[in-house]
Amino acid sequence: MTNISTGDGSRSGADRAAHERSVGLSVAEIAAVLQAQLGQALLGVIVGKNARTLARWAHATVRPPHASEKLLRDTFQVFEILSSIDSPEVARAWLMGMNPELDDASPAEALADGRSREVMAAARSYIAAG
Repeated sequence: MTNISTGDGSRSGADRAAHERSVGLSVAEIAAVLQAQLGQALLGVIVGKNARTLARWAHATVRPPHASEKLLRDTFQVFEILSSIDSPEVARAWLMGMNPELDDASPAEALADGRSREVMAAARSYIAAG
């Protein structure tokens, strides 16, 4: 695994690339990728929506509300960072499992609770621990 922090406060290329992809892709593209990689059930837990709504977002027939779009982009950025150093399956499992840095909540639950920054910090810590 690669360390995300360079020690001087700057971020690695993987961190920067994940950010650029999270702002560069359309929300429909992000919703589609997350559905394919995480599954509708897990993504539904994170954004608090049902499979039908998620499918509409992924097919661009309906645009998600601002708060949901932000949550999709935050989730995508975390997923991208994790899957850049490990498999998408490990990134999905990391999002589902209890995390001691999040008071034993899963990162998916923490994202759903609006704790995106804490989840990102936990992801960076996981990567740094190698």
